[in-house]
Amino acid sequence: MELLNLQPVESYKTFLKENIRPDGRELMETRQTVLNVGSISTADGSALVKLGETMVICGVKAELTIPSAEDPGKGIVVPNMEMSALCSSHFKPGPPSEQAQVITKFLDNLLKSCTVIDTADLCVMKDKLVWVLYCDLICLNYDGNALDASVLALIAALQNVKIPEVTVDDESGLPHTNMEVKKAFATRGMPCATTFTVFDGSHIIADPTLKEEDITEGNITVVTDEHDNLIYVQRQGGLAMPEAEMQKCVKRAVEHGSEMRKLYLAVAS
Repeated sequence: MELLNLQPVESYKTFLKENIRPDGRELMETRQTVLNVGSISTADGSALVKLGETMVICGVKAELTIPSAEDPGKGIVVPNMEMSALCSSHFKPGPPSEQAQVITKFLDNLLKSCTVIDTADLCVMKDKLVWVLYCDLICLNYDGNALDASVLALIAALQNVKIPEVTVDDESGLPHTNMEVKKAFATRGMPCATTFTVFDGSHIIADPTLKEEDITEGNITVVTDEHDNLIYVQRQGGLAMPEAEMQKCVKRAVEHGSEMRKLYLAVAS
């Protein structure tokens, strides 16, 4: 392992000759994933994901607000990722890191493209009152591939959300929130992300660790749904991949998605 730190590229090549990685995984094998839901008692929904040594927590807070003029009958979902210097020396104190911004944008695009939540379900009174769900994600420890962990944490937290019953007084028009009665709302499926990277132009690696991210050539994240459909792809770092290799990634992403949904169902039940 000392050689891996001193000469990471050359050392990594010696592992790949045996089709194995320094942590003992095969090239397309993901790390063990642990999921807990409802872990933040003060949130309206929450989930904690541990992917190897990478740990991400998501807390959802529901608040009433006035809808936008463009969508008067729809609520709002706002994801935000935080990766501070406390989770890794790779990040510095100050404004959100570029990686945190990339993940936030990815999550926002994912929610809009695959309609995890029908925001019409968050409407209390058209033109007047809707729910906004603030989804705050925090990376507690970073050892690579926070994106996959963040997607799982966000979707599991949203499926864990329960919001108070709201009634509107006919005379005053003022809302009354009954905190004693909370209800879940329907989510539309469970997308799952699987990230791949490429080492030395030819070796495809799933779920890279931090050290692997440092010596590889960008990444591709493949998102599949509960029907094994490909619904979203994002490339970072200008990484290109031949069609045949891309199909291998999609196939592995479908398998991984199925594994993660079984994990969620086991925890949720």
